[in-house]
Amino acid sequence: MYDPSHLRTFLAVARTLSFTQAARRLGLRQSTVSQHVRRLEDAAGRQLFSRDTHSVELTEDGEAMLGFARRILEVYEQAAAFFTGTRVRGRLRFGASEDFVLTRLPEILEGFRHDHPEVDLELTVELSGTLHEQLAAGKLDLVLAKRRAEDPLGEPVWHDDLVWIGAERLRLDPDRPVPLIVYPPPGITRALALEALERQGREWRVACTSGSLNGLIAAARAGLGVMAHSRGLIPPGLFRVPDRAGLPELGRVDFVLVHGQGRSAAQGAADALAAAILRSGARLRHP
Repeated sequence: MYDPSHLRTFLAVARTLSFTQAARRLGLRQSTVSQHVRRLEDAAGRQLFSRDTHSVELTEDGEAMLGFARRILEVYEQAAAFFTGTRVRGRLRFGASEDFVLTRLPEILEGFRHDHPEVDLELTVELSGTLHEQLAAGKLDLVLAKRRAEDPLGEPVWHDDLVWIGAERLRLDPDRPVPLIVYPPPGITRALALEALERQGREWRVACTSGSLNGLIAAARAGLGVMAHSRGLIPPGLFRVPDRAGLPELGRVDFVLVHGQGRSAAQGAADALAAAILRSGARLRHP
């Protein structure tokens, strides 16, 4: 009923919310992308995107199709691999940022290992900035990490707002420096938090530094200060700092997948894991 090529095109448009960007990523003409989407809408009997000359948005039926498309393609690819005898194999060096320590990423990796038992997966958990440096140095094959909203590098998994969080009982004194709980450099959220406070002219001090998300959470739960964190991944026991505290807006960050430069022996495994993460991206948003 649903052509796999049409489903892949639909997912590319859904991720980018742009027919032009989807065409560029898929190596297709924009007219072909439009044709694929139209044929999928005809097959479904529903409108999947609402679009005009300025914007593209998923409809409610389009949101529903996201989950179906990912599952259909997953089964399709598994069947194709089984009957063609192709097997993904090799050593894959995968880096994931600290943000995903408390999410369902382990379930996604477990499913990947089940589907690709001949892949030797090496996992590195680090700060996003560090992972980007290691990828550029050729020490990793694939990275799932944050990037600044204006950075063009990587394929978006989803984007989120950064917010200030802390213990429920925490009260900030407007006449004293803001106590910060931060990652060490080159943490992206650290840099964004400091830049926002500097723009506002608000004094600050570092109350706790840790390269571990669990360490930061412990400090925040103890009421030592506030930390910048993804709104969709706020850990249990911590809460958004109310607007009346007067802290500056932090802006948005994107969570992206970035491949290593050039083709390598791990390319097939990296492509397979990237596809699995993109299919399951919504599961990563729930701690």
